[in-house]
Amino acid sequence: MSMTDPVGDMLTRIRNAQMRGKSKVSTPSSRLRAHVLDVLESEGFIRGYAKVDYDGGKSELEIELKYYDGDPVIREIQRVSTPGRRVYASVKTLPVIYNGLGISILSTSKGVMSDSEARTQNVGGEVLCRVF
Repeated sequence: MSMTDPVGDMLTRIRNAQMRGKSKVSTPSSRLRAHVLDVLESEGFIRGYAKVDYDGGKSELEIELKYYDGDPVIREIQRVSTPGRRVYASVKTLPVIYNGLGISILSTSKGVMSDSEARTQNVGGEVLCRVF
């Protein structure tokens, strides 16, 4: 089965696992997914993640979800740019999520980063998702 939107699949797995109160969720591994998880970890939305290698060259990313007083830290996680509709933003037009309480994750020419980091480095790019 081919997957057309691997980042969207990962975000949906995170959303579904948090609705069920799971502590961990796994997703197939890729470099883009790992970079998105790096941003989520550095911004404090997940506890962390680990790469698990299996026989046959397959590997998965095991994500540790974060909760505060029984509620998930990620209240909303939404895919913005899809394979059918790419959304790009310059530095001047970067969206502000909930007055700075949330973040946008961008894929820029300098790597995958949050919107605040993109503003400090003065780069724009493709808006992958937004998290609150």
